[in-house]
Amino acid sequence: MKKGRELTPHIGIYGRRNYGKSSFINCITDQDIAIVSDVAGTTTDPVKKSYEITGFGPVVLIDTAGIDDEGEIGQKRIKKTLETLSVIDLAILIITQNTFDHYEQLLVKEFERWDVPYIVVYNKIDVFSPKKEFIEETEQLLQKKIHLFSAISKVNKEELIQAIKQAIPESAYRTPALVGDLIKAGDIVMLITPIDVEAPEGRLILPQVQVIRDILDHDGVCIVLKEREVDAFLRQTNIKPSLAITDSQIFLKAHAMIPDDIPLTGFSVLFARYKGPFDEYLKGTPKISELKHGDRILLLESCSHHVSCDDIGRVKIPRWISQFTGKQLTFDVVAGLSSLPRPITDYALVIQCGACMITRKQLINRLKPAIDAGVPITNYGMTIAYVQGVYKRAIQPFVKNVDLDYL
Repeated sequence: MKKGRELTPHIGIYGRRNYGKSSFINCITDQDIAIVSDVAGTTTDPVKKSYEITGFGPVVLIDTAGIDDEGEIGQKRIKKTLETLSVIDLAILIITQNTFDHYEQLLVKEFERWDVPYIVVYNKIDVFSPKKEFIEETEQLLQKKIHLFSAISKVNKEELIQAIKQAIPESAYRTPALVGDLIKAGDIVMLITPIDVEAPEGRLILPQVQVIRDILDHDGVCIVLKEREVDAFLRQTNIKPSLAITDSQIFLKAHAMIPDDIPLTGFSVLFARYKGPFDEYLKGTPKISELKHGDRILLLESCSHHVSCDDIGRVKIPRWISQFTGKQLTFDVVAGLSSLPRPITDYALVIQCGACMITRKQLINRLKPAIDAGVPITNYGMTIAYVQGVYKRAIQPFVKNVDLDYL
């Protein structure tokens, strides 16, 4: 399941078959958006629905198949249910019948593995009265409050909605500044934006638009130029920008045009810090110099797009890395959030795009297998800066207090 362009918090509903997950969603939303049936296993593939929580804002609720599904098809449904954990911001575990055993323990273990906050709801209290001892023991086990609820009579509905609002992590709906912490009110920021075959006709690409908005939100002044206009602008105006940001593909050209006393970085590097595990990128990027003949490299694109003859991920980066290292390397490219073609440990390096189309949560979870396996990771922009010899300058605005002599 893909979170795609939706940047609203995603809430997954989990539990066994016939425990009332779909009824729970219908009750919370006051809509018949999930199919309800007495037949166990009615919900097959995960289904998501947008919903507005009063006093909070929009969320996406994901109804999942029962964790206790059976048979070959059932195992596939369980697999799809667990895959949703990579895109959700909050999990709601539905229990009932005074039961909490290996199915529930499996889900809790997965919540913790994916670092997903969760709340536990004892549903159907009007049918299966919760035993005091069971509730106390389960709360002691999980160190969490068990919320008693009935999707039919709507008992404790408002209390539960408040619990959901409080449990959604702030990072799910509030993101840090892209450049706001690098500039002050009135500072001038220069954006160098080539218009080439990969630029969409009649508009700027999303990262450029987002950076422009962030500069304006922080009362900065934004100047947008094509690369061939930079020299003349600096010479004729005598304006000295507080920061210059370039498209990563022309890092070397921008490095030559922008005076050394003006901080310079790239759009993709900005997004590496904004959304990605930046410290891991900093550790992983220099590993490019350690690549050996026969190594396999994975390039991750977080969106699908038209592939041009000089595509950045499929053509330019592989060419630049091969030229820089002088090694014979193999490159795999995976677009969107598709499954990997081989085990992550087969790769000597993982290179992630700027990830402008997905959330930080999705990106962190996408890279988690590589980090856990000790496979170095980096980012498109940081890779390009490194192989073009301008890596120190590209990361300098973000690591001013770090010794860069080792790079």
